[in-house]
Amino acid sequence: MQELKSVYNKEELLNNAVQLLKNLIEIPSFSKDEFNTSVEIENFFSKHQIPTKRFKNNIWAVNKNFDVFKPSVLLNTHHDTVKPNKAYTLDPFVPVEKDGKLYGLGSNDAGASLVSMAQVFLYFYEKEDLKYNLVIALTAEEEISGFDGIEALFPQLPNIELAIVGEPTQMNLAIAEKGLLVIDGEMKGTPSHAAHPNDDNSIVKCMQDLQHILDFKFPKVSEYLGDVKITLSGIHAGVQHNVVPESCNFTLDVRVTDEYSNREAFEMIQSQMKSTLTARSFRLNSSKIEMDHPFVKAGLEIGRTTYGSPTSSDQAIIPCTSVKMGPGDSRRSHTADEFIYINEIEEGIDIYIQILEKVL
Repeated sequence: MQELKSVYNKEELLNNAVQLLKNLIEIPSFSKDEFNTSVEIENFFSKHQIPTKRFKNNIWAVNKNFDVFKPSVLLNTHHDTVKPNKAYTLDPFVPVEKDGKLYGLGSNDAGASLVSMAQVFLYFYEKEDLKYNLVIALTAEEEISGFDGIEALFPQLPNIELAIVGEPTQMNLAIAEKGLLVIDGEMKGTPSHAAHPNDDNSIVKCMQDLQHILDFKFPKVSEYLGDVKITLSGIHAGVQHNVVPESCNFTLDVRVTDEYSNREAFEMIQSQMKSTLTARSFRLNSSKIEMDHPFVKAGLEIGRTTYGSPTSSDQAIIPCTSVKMGPGDSRRSHTADEFIYINEIEEGIDIYIQILEKVL
């Protein structure tokens, strides 16, 4: 890491981050049950004489020299976790530091981003004459796309011009992210005894309808995210072998690119299918930041790369320009014996600071 021009030196920042992450790992924080980790986060900032605000289980703060007439840059990530994978061999709530790794539930997704962002906020907290305010929001319910996380908090935040969303990206810039559209469908038919002819079999009709949509290609292809991806993720019909069921039900998982809104994608899919479709939500839309944005240009200047992310995050419900970036590797998320490399946290702090020093 570079020598940091701050009241905190690089060793202090890294030690702060690792200790905070260990403390968070020890506290179960499943989605909707994050109160205890929110208190731990409050205590961390209090220890460093930084006042925080709370909304439900969301903790946020602004820089010391906050100016209401300036726009703000937001550091945001989440402190909730999924439940531990059943294949765990370690205790998911006991932080284990070994061979340069820190093991524990949520260490990679997204604890490393959280503790790195917390140190970056400390580093910039007292700086004067910034072009932007710096705001940090460590929020709840990301893993379930809940309504009481960043979406509920955002209207209370000051004027946010850019949000940096902390998720494991190996500190490269995810400049676009696919949206998520979940569709439940039903194909109706004529129920009958299986021994008799039936040209209106709901299952057969549904199979034909599904094969058509799975072969369908959306006309517009995203420069960053490629094609809209439709996956059949569930199907159910029938209760016994000798009865042709009245209906066949299914679920489609649709990963929507920045070329379409979720509603546009839904309407196009419905136009191609004979089944009756219902979208569970239109909330989780795709997002994109332009390549000429100052944050992206600053990242490229220090050697980071850009890519389009197929996975969704709270970025989908943040109503302003945003970029996804954080330490760790998304392939480790939700796996057994989840871990983060200590040097990934160190790199995360350093790279965030390098880029923000060019932007703020």
